[in-house]
Amino acid sequence: MCWKIGTKKCPRLVESDQVSFSYRNNDCDRVNVRDRGTMEFKIMTWVVKFLMFKRGLFHVWILIGSSLVSAEELTFDEQAELMVAIQSANYDVVIRLTDGLKDDNDWIRARAGAFQRRGEERFFDADIDGSIDDFDAFLKMMPKEDPHHWQRGLSYYYAGEYEKGKAQFERHQNVNTQDVENAVWHFLCSVRAPGGSLRLARKRFIPIERDSRVPMKEVHDLFGGWGSIEAVLKAAQPRDSDNLSERERNHLCYAHLYLALYFEAIGETEKMKKHIRLAAFDYAMEHYMGRTAQVHAKLREVKED
Repeated sequence: MCWKIGTKKCPRLVESDQVSFSYRNNDCDRVNVRDRGTMEFKIMTWVVKFLMFKRGLFHVWILIGSSLVSAEELTFDEQAELMVAIQSANYDVVIRLTDGLKDDNDWIRARAGAFQRRGEERFFDADIDGSIDDFDAFLKMMPKEDPHHWQRGLSYYYAGEYEKGKAQFERHQNVNTQDVENAVWHFLCSVRAPGGSLRLARKRFIPIERDSRVPMKEVHDLFGGWGSIEAVLKAAQPRDSDNLSERERNHLCYAHLYLALYFEAIGETEKMKKHIRLAAFDYAMEHYMGRTAQVHAKLREVKED
């Protein structure tokens, strides 16, 4: 299952078999909607906000609370508190209030979404083990989403769980076959896994032919062993470095993130620090992979100049 934004004429969420929630929003033309649980959490948030504005909290409970929650499972006050927590994205409260609900209760989807979103926030805070715990909880409730869950693969890499990371990216490859980033993170885990090496990782490198995002072709070639650092930088080169567009800044963030990861894989720590500093600070972006660059800098103790 995957999602994308509908047309201008009829803006809506529609299902697509081409864009999974795994896309990382590189060129601002792909939507970084992460999973059904998260999307349903967002949709419920929008509904609650709208109804609270239009009718007040009591009517919110009348209109949606009574239809979604069995009275014997949550009290009136708990339902009201839960809806406020959803509206304010207070994931801890959502998780606490939905603890112990039956599996067929509709609020369980909000619970799953809260685990997913809290896992992301923990990852951004460099709480890697906490993010894995939350992603595991999400996937326990929504096991069909496991192949789509590249975020847990990133967490596995930073937790040093390289075999688990490899397996996660291999499952993801089955549902997202043309993503250079997935191939690269599989490569990174393969290098560091027990018995792994650059030679073996390149031998098993996942071929990608149709990822048009800048500078993904050049990144793929570099990790595959037939590209160059210069080609990655050239692909991301802006027209005017003193007047960057958002898209150009994004290209540079991605280029330097993956150059940093490349140098980490080949053991050149100082060059890794140089490029992750550029990705995390000079060309910082606030999407998932931009935040990943910042997490990498924090975990590797790289500070802004």
